[in-house]
Amino acid sequence: MADSKQEKPASSKEVSQFLKKVGTTPVKTSGAVTSRLLFAMDATASREPSWDRACHLQGQMFTSTSHLGNLNIQLCYYRGFNQFHASRWCTSAESLLEAMSSVRCMGGYTQIKRVMEHAIKEHQTNRLRAVVFVGDAMEEDPDALCHLAGKMGVLGIPLFMFQEGQTTQVKNIFQQMAELTGGAYAPFDLKSASELKDLLSAVALFATGGIQALESVSKGSESNRYNLLWQQLSDPSSNQSHD
Repeated sequence: MADSKQEKPASSKEVSQFLKKVGTTPVKTSGAVTSRLLFAMDATASREPSWDRACHLQGQMFTSTSHLGNLNIQLCYYRGFNQFHASRWCTSAESLLEAMSSVRCMGGYTQIKRVMEHAIKEHQTNRLRAVVFVGDAMEEDPDALCHLAGKMGVLGIPLFMFQEGQTTQVKNIFQQMAELTGGAYAPFDLKSASELKDLLSAVALFATGGIQALESVSKGSESNRYNLLWQQLSDPSSNQSHD
């Protein structure tokens, strides 16, 4: 069971590596098809201090893709004793914020397995472009999670794992899960909100339009962070690898 909360600040190299992975992950897109992104969050008691921050940041997932107009997001979360919830499919930042703002964190064990099983079921009904998971702990059987991750990889569902903090055991499993699905992993903390905002935006743009969408946004944006983001994704050689 991996639930230790020993943390260190997110490394800029790790963020760059995550962006590099997003940039090299294949995605088939079509302007005529609505892209569906599953946004899953750990709502157990340990996440309560950062839940409000996440509520503010999630709007960037829609803002970054507003010019594409074809993103639907479903919020999934677990908390308490065996509680798992999936919202309706949201088509705007306002509707997603409404779903998130009604949630109260509650003590309990992690249920990442249920998130993944739900994602597979949704994908079999109507294709998912990507799954984003935000959490700080993993208290389940790692082999079972990696088995499901392998299944997601076969189905073509990339999993993007955002870890709050850098607990080593959690990090190792999250990285393995992301790799098995063809997705990517990145750590974050409350001091790196701007980085998390860019990471969420990157995945949303990836889900809707691939690297071409990021290039278009960077050229039309005055934000140095967006320009740097596109450069990292379009030119992986500019990033330094890390262990």
